[in-house]
Amino acid sequence: MSIIIRPVTIEDYDSLYVLWNSAEQSRRALNPVDDSREGIERYLKRNPTTCFLACESDQSEKAIGVILTGHDGRRAIVHHMCVHPDFRRRGIARSLVQKAEAALRAEGITKVFGLVFRDNDAANAFWEAQGYTLRTNLNYRNKSLNQDVPQGE
Repeated sequence: MSIIIRPVTIEDYDSLYVLWNSAEQSRRALNPVDDSREGIERYLKRNPTTCFLACESDQSEKAIGVILTGHDGRRAIVHHMCVHPDFRRRGIARSLVQKAEAALRAEGITKVFGLVFRDNDAANAFWEAQGYTLRTNLNYRNKSLNQDVPQGE
């Protein structure tokens, strides 16, 4: 099977939503505002060159993997990373990360971080293998500015 990695477009949204719902940990990270079609469209407009979709060569409209990365001009964040459970352990996630990191470097970004649920052992091991270290000297804090977006645990 040949895998194609290409930029994400808003036309991919329905396929992305199916992909995100294929995995428990990704489903857990979704919220009804930021991950709506409108929210993802805003995100892609701000980050048109740093978000990538993996698909089978003969199914270019069906997402089997995705990485959404964006930056503020100084630092980047991986907001969503998911590979369909049926396609894991094939190097797709690693390829997506490499593609996103190259795009970020091309935009002058020198540091990237991501958030991973503490109890997601597989994802934490993956990111460690990609060279992402665990910061233990920071507290992650968030505040919802929209009543429809959960505050989190």
